[in-house]
Amino acid sequence: MIDWAVLGAVGHRVRTNHALEHATITILSGRFSHVTLRGRSNRHGFYVMGEVPRDEVSSAASDALQRLNAGQSELAVHPFCGTNLAVSGTLAGLASAIAARANRRDGAYPMAILAGLLAVLVAQPLGIWTQRHLTTQSDVRGLRIVDVETKRFLGKKLHFVHTTF
Repeated sequence: MIDWAVLGAVGHRVRTNHALEHATITILSGRFSHVTLRGRSNRHGFYVMGEVPRDEVSSAASDALQRLNAGQSELAVHPFCGTNLAVSGTLAGLASAIAARANRRDGAYPMAILAGLLAVLVAQPLGIWTQRHLTTQSDVRGLRIVDVETKRFLGKKLHFVHTTF
């Protein structure tokens, strides 16, 4: 049997860490504009992959937590989040498939391509909406940063920001 309360608590933790991950990467990107950064969240915290010093990740995460707690909820949404890619890919695939199936004559492929492109245009604001309402939680009250652990993975620095409630 599924324990929905536990599942909901885990989901809340992941969404909250996801918001803090976005805010941290936004702050780090402002400090290190020449560095490519990637992130991934889970219920225990989040990863930041990129060639930045550990103390900068720790500082940015602390700043991000403070700013989210101060009401800067826009930091929870990031334009390069994987959520945007997932929404775009799903909508483009569905729109293309529906257009191709509806128009089985010679024009099926151009219509499918056009439908896919239009879906990608619609997907951008929908991806932002999805982040804001489904995959992140900008209310980070009670969230604390425990520590930042750094190691190498595939030749890149990988920082893990441990969090707790």
